[in-house]
Amino acid sequence: MKSNRRDFLKKSLYGGLALGVAGSYAGAAQRAKGVMGTDGALAAGADSRPRKGKTVMGLRCAPIPEVRIAVIGLGRGGGAVDRLTQIEGTRIVALCDLQDNRIKNSQERLKKAGRPAAAVYSGEEDWKKVCERDDIDLVYNATPWYLHVPIALYAMRHGKHAVVEVPAALTVEDCWALVDAAEETQRHCMMLENCCYDFFELATLNMARKGVFGEIYHGEGAYIHDLRSLKHDPKGYHQMWRLEHSKLHTGNPYPTHGLGPVAQIMGINRGDRMDYLTSMSTNQYGLTLYAENTFGKESSEARAAYKLGDMNNTLIRTVNGHTLLVVHDTTSPRPYDRIHKISGTKGFAVKYPEEKIALDPQAHEFLKPEAFKAMMAQYEHPLSRYIGEKAKAVGGHGGMDYIMDWRLIYCLRNGLPLDQDVYDAATWSCITDLSERSIKNRSNSVDVPDFTRGAWQDAKPWPVVDMETIFY
Repeated sequence: MKSNRRDFLKKSLYGGLALGVAGSYAGAAQRAKGVMGTDGALAAGADSRPRKGKTVMGLRCAPIPEVRIAVIGLGRGGGAVDRLTQIEGTRIVALCDLQDNRIKNSQERLKKAGRPAAAVYSGEEDWKKVCERDDIDLVYNATPWYLHVPIALYAMRHGKHAVVEVPAALTVEDCWALVDAAEETQRHCMMLENCCYDFFELATLNMARKGVFGEIYHGEGAYIHDLRSLKHDPKGYHQMWRLEHSKLHTGNPYPTHGLGPVAQIMGINRGDRMDYLTSMSTNQYGLTLYAENTFGKESSEARAAYKLGDMNNTLIRTVNGHTLLVVHDTTSPRPYDRIHKISGTKGFAVKYPEEKIALDPQAHEFLKPEAFKAMMAQYEHPLSRYIGEKAKAVGGHGGMDYIMDWRLIYCLRNGLPLDQDVYDAATWSCITDLSERSIKNRSNSVDVPDFTRGAWQDAKPWPVVDMETIFY
């Protein structure tokens, strides 16, 4: 059974629409060069496709006073269970995982929080049974990458809102499948990009909307995180799926942590869109050297061929002439870094290794500590001001996970559009596929599809939400 599962993993992880659940989508619409305008015409531009349903830009659904939730994948999802039990108006209905100990731990979390036990599912495809239940509003999908798309599609097809861990999809085809399903079913499909809710990222979003940086023409984001030991740990990623990906693929497989916050700040999909990208990677060194030092030079781990270059740089140009640099490195001995740089006509901000801001007319140096502290207080995002202290107490990557989950539930309970939509999930995630295509073609440029089908032209950049008014 284990070998069959491993073979299944390898096949489904990298080929088109995982598990075949979305087979009806594959090839259903021919690629058309251009942007689908609001009048249905195609204008010159990036790859787009005819819309099957209705746009979900700014989608509002009926308010859900109590959000009934199923959590699928209780590794990373176990933390979500803990956070969701501390949010008013939630009920965990079902838990699904292949490992009994994870289910047991999550049930203990529910008991500790004074919540009733959830229904349990532990079969290979029990996630389908979960999605088929008629007492669930939201499917919280925290599974390995190769299960993100099939579960999200199945959930939406069965009337559920779907939220999915990052990246939402690994291929352009799967990104289109998520967009099509969301538009046809009119269900929310949000990628759980928690870094959009970190405190400095929220503050710089607020500053950007208030014009502090002027016109923002360049942004940088990254995921630099030494995962060499975790990738090689049999108790780490389920069946070591992340190491398998490193053997089979290059490019940037995990772009969204750095890209998401910068894309929101720069109004991507809302007033601007990604036009094309070019990507370049170094050779691979880190995984082989780690394996040689840990398992020996003649070990199977050291002799394995790894395609994922240690350092990837992907440069994206937008229709409005702005640029974004996205960096990925999970195999080098470097401190954790998401970069988060914002460059505008009036100023500059950077997060790592230290949060700093520089503004005209003295932008040749950063603000002094006192001035920086005052600015952070002045532009603290209303969301972090409202829920930030509790978020820090609850935890989850310093509190940003809790802010993300709290805001998600808040929007669902009040029938509000979500901060991130399926177009963001598709646009940010497609960098995985497109960066690899560019590298395999000597870093030549690759068009980025317009998943909004032209709706970006009339959409407004996401506002700074006011949390003073509670609707429910």
